[in-house]
Amino acid sequence: MAKRDVVGGFELQVLLAVMRLGDDAYGVPISDTIEKASGREVAAGSIYITLDRLESKGLVTSRMGESTPERGGRAKTYYQITGKGVRAVRHAQRTLVRLWRGVPHLEGGRA
Repeated sequence: MAKRDVVGGFELQVLLAVMRLGDDAYGVPISDTIEKASGREVAAGSIYITLDRLESKGLVTSRMGESTPERGGRAKTYYQITGKGVRAVRHAQRTLVRLWRGVPHLEGGRA
C-alpha cells in the first residue's frame, strides 16, 4: 500500500462512518455517527476538511443531492467510499489488530 493510502485516526473514523451510513453519508450524519461512537463532540469543519482530503486521496467520492427548502435551496453533498478506501480501512484494521495483539496491558484486564 502506498504511503498516501495510509489513513490517520480521524480519517479512519470518517471512513467508517461513511461506510456505516451508506447512501445517507453526508456531513451531519457522519459527525453524529462519530460523536455517538466516541462520546466526543466533532466540529463540522473538521469533517468537511477530512472528507476533502479523503476525496483527493481517492478514498471517497462525492455527489450532489437535490436542493431542499429546509436548507435554503442548498443541496447536500453525499459521500461514498471507494474500493481504494475500503482497502485502506482494511489495512488500518489489520495494522491495529497486529499492534494490539500481545500488549500486556490489554490482556487479562490489567489497567
